[in-house]
Amino acid sequence: MTFDSSLPCNQTVCVTGAGVFIASWIVKLLLQKGYTVKGTVRNPDDPKNAHLRELEGANQRLTLHTADLLDYQSLKEAINGCVGVFHTASPVTDDPEQMMEPAVNGTKNVIMAAAEAKVRRVVFTSSIGAVYMDPNRSPDVVVNESCWSDLEFCKNTKAVAEQAAWEMAEEKGVDLVVINPVLVLGPLLQPTVNASIVHILKYLTGSAKTYANSVQAYVHVRDVALAHILVFEDPSASSRYICAESILHRGEVVEILAKLFPEYPIPTK
Repeated sequence: MTFDSSLPCNQTVCVTGAGVFIASWIVKLLLQKGYTVKGTVRNPDDPKNAHLRELEGANQRLTLHTADLLDYQSLKEAINGCVGVFHTASPVTDDPEQMMEPAVNGTKNVIMAAAEAKVRRVVFTSSIGAVYMDPNRSPDVVVNESCWSDLEFCKNTKAVAEQAAWEMAEEKGVDLVVINPVLVLGPLLQPTVNASIVHILKYLTGSAKTYANSVQAYVHVRDVALAHILVFEDPSASSRYICAESILHRGEVVEILAKLFPEYPIPTK
């Protein structure tokens, strides 16, 4: 992927859930490219969002807006005046049932607000979990962007939310493009640890005494953020895009970690 930040674009876009892992990187790269960014967060004054104000260009071209996924009016106000929306916001809770309503209805609200604002395109952050989880699919089948998880089997919130996004986008005539990343790793801009980083952190803290006999696909957070911007800017982009870079066995992961951090209790079995 290439990234040219030399020319200002002078366009305003909205990034929902701007303070979290992938979204923070999207905001960072958008600002570097000269975009004006309206970021939605629960509380703009919360210290956990302070990193956004420290990004290059933030003083001139970033505003943070209080918004809730289930509050249509707050989303409408944030999206109004934007040429595009990057919908990354997703509820985080240990109860999947509690996640379902804000994930699905919140996504619908974003699409409706985008339709009303007549944005050029909405880019939605989904997940590989919306693609490959189907117990009835042969393991020999090559999974691509046309594949969908079995919603009854996985009950994956992102899968259900993505399906809702496509249905609402079709109903409202919104140009929607979806990014389906695998496990996302890379430098944190936000001050809090997110779920995907715990995947690595558990091997460093000693909380994981062993590693699983399984493989995992990985992608760098900067590449995922850049992918969002590329599909927003490219008129020919459409449908869904899987973001994946490396596939590693857990044994390879801990071997890499042991070389980088020999002072930590990396599991060996």
